[in-house]
Amino acid sequence: MRTKDLLAAIATGLWRWDNASGRVTLDAEAARLLGLPAEPAELTEAAVRSRFHPVDFAEINGVVQLAVSEGTVAEARLRIVDERGRVLRVVRSRSRPRIVNGDFELVGTLQEVPEPQPGTSAARAPVTGDWHRSREAFLLDAGRALAEARSTAEVLRVAAGLSMPGLMPDGLAVFGIRGDRLSVIGHHGRLPGDELPFSEMMLESDYPAAEVVRTGRAIYLPTPEDYQRRYPATWPLAADLDRTSWAYLPLVNAGRTIGAWMAGFPQPVGFTPDERSVLTTVARMLAQALARAGVQESQHELAVGLQRSMMPTVQPDIPGMTVAARYVPTGGGLEVGGDWYDMIPLPSGRIALVIGDVQGHDVRAAGLMGQLRIALRAYASEGHHPDAVLSRASRFLAGINETEFRGHGEDQRFATCLYIEVDPATGLLDVARAGHPDPAIRMADGAVMIRPTSGGLPLGIDPDGDYPTTRIVLEPGETMLVCTDGLIETGGHDLETGWGRLRDVFETHGTGTDEGGAESLEQLADALVQAVHGPSSHHTTGPLVDRREDDIALLLLSREGASCGVGAGDRLAQRPGRRTVFSVAQAEPERIAAARRQMRDVLHDWRDPDQVDSAALLVSEIVTNVLMHTDGDALLVAEVSGERGTRRLRVEVADGSDELPHRRRPGELASSGRGLVLLELLAGAWGVDPRGDGKSTWFELYEDAGVAGESPGAVSSGDEESVPEPAA
Repeated sequence: MRTKDLLAAIATGLWRWDNASGRVTLDAEAARLLGLPAEPAELTEAAVRSRFHPVDFAEINGVVQLAVSEGTVAEARLRIVDERGRVLRVVRSRSRPRIVNGDFELVGTLQEVPEPQPGTSAARAPVTGDWHRSREAFLLDAGRALAEARSTAEVLRVAAGLSMPGLMPDGLAVFGIRGDRLSVIGHHGRLPGDELPFSEMMLESDYPAAEVVRTGRAIYLPTPEDYQRRYPATWPLAADLDRTSWAYLPLVNAGRTIGAWMAGFPQPVGFTPDERSVLTTVARMLAQALARAGVQESQHELAVGLQRSMMPTVQPDIPGMTVAARYVPTGGGLEVGGDWYDMIPLPSGRIALVIGDVQGHDVRAAGLMGQLRIALRAYASEGHHPDAVLSRASRFLAGINETEFRGHGEDQRFATCLYIEVDPATGLLDVARAGHPDPAIRMADGAVMIRPTSGGLPLGIDPDGDYPTTRIVLEPGETMLVCTDGLIETGGHDLETGWGRLRDVFETHGTGTDEGGAESLEQLADALVQAVHGPSSHHTTGPLVDRREDDIALLLLSREGASCGVGAGDRLAQRPGRRTVFSVAQAEPERIAAARRQMRDVLHDWRDPDQVDSAALLVSEIVTNVLMHTDGDALLVAEVSGERGTRRLRVEVADGSDELPHRRRPGELASSGRGLVLLELLAGAWGVDPRGDGKSTWFELYEDAGVAGESPGAVSSGDEESVPEPAA
């Protein structure tokens, strides 16, 4: 009997599909199964396509591509429809694809699938549109979850949690390649140690995963007998795991096999084309996710190494002082940026603290930061004063911009910087600032103030820029915070609201002057970073819990105070006052506005807000008088003393003039002469004290008094008059 007669006797048709010509050849039985006259025919692809349910036909391409990649038979269940779209029957197609000049050719069979009888269940129901939709939804969810995984561990957790439609593996393993050996990257569904026999297995071993890596083709083992027959040498390793079916698939990324994926099933699985298609798609997504995670982990390791090589270790044992530092990288790209800090021993025996931020968050910014840090160290080690160090650093960076960046057609980079020369013995801080945020000081009583300092343009903008120095005294028990703008402005904050957020943390955490001051200062550093981004650890840490917008660098410097070793209750009883010193030069009238802000910072927890406004107004009036009617600078000293609720504010403004102010009676349209009138109306007490080299105008406010107070202080006559504050 001829083959075609035998096939006709069992209701099996033959077909040949040539994708290159778009023609399909059918024998008589195949034509009948497609709902056509029972005679041989040659039809166009479109004519044959119209006989299949559109949902099922969409699967043929994937099934064929899967069979081509695996070198297996392409098998699919297809619904045959008539001209009106009604389902006539379900057929099973089995064919072996061949690639001819880049196109495929299918030669195979069509056979009708009998409908299951009522009360019985088929081993495998025909593929339906609902199953397709379920599979597509699963693949979309799996792809999204794997794409969001950032590390190898996360990828493995996602893979272990996948619930494939119709497939429920209870064991997963991912194998990598290390030289000529397999390595287990991760596994699920096994006890710790079960993976040891499979680790460090030679690629030439008689093991399914090794063969998958060697050949790049998937291996499906539906039964234990299949496993034992094909891999008798390694079958004993799998026999004890109580699995019934196994699938081993290659992990291929960018055309290269990077490992293998094993899925083990406790129930029998026939690995139909649809099931193999799902497994193959998951394997492809898993390979891409592992490759991405590997690249990110390598980049992070590179970034951490780069930053560690550039970041110094601060010396927490400066006599009389404690230092803490943090650096947290940005969350994007290589996680490197231009923020840095440094601590430099000086020839004079003092210490220089440096913090800065090079523009940008890339490798070039990190490299430029390293160069600038080395240059600053060199200039500081030569013994230059803070202003000279920053001037030289600005010329250095401008030179790099001129020679390197313009030559490569890139924008020039600049850097902000704060350079502080510290005298540990006296607490003197000489501060030079280049476009950087001002330092913040927490006083001994816990109040936090921003200390305005003179400054110049960021480094690298003006090679001949000037960087004036401001002297600050860090009193015993006080702590200074300097940081980059990443700590202040992250989360949509500006400088003002960002400092307000940090002030709460800065004020409420213990000072570094307690017992175990270094540990307390470290805790404060962690709390400041955590307030912005969540938990952190020392220096160059791994990724935080969220994606960071900007680098963070911060330094804390605390001066030991008399409260060291005193218990918490005693410290509250001995709570010191707060004191600030601020100068306004003749050439800097704009600093009058900064003086008003200083007063508001000093009185930020004062009970009566009207008195705070009064203090700011009086300071503005007195300082303006000094600038308008003398040739010298104004030196402002403000002190708060006493217990909360009954505190006293005393403000003194000293100048070098011997002329004393005198009271005037300005008219309604007068533009000056109201300074002393305001003192009489708003101050609890005021006066003018002559000194050998000038005078001091002072006033006091009392927290338990009303807004207005009596003015018992006498004022000597003179021809100086009060003028309104200038616009600042």
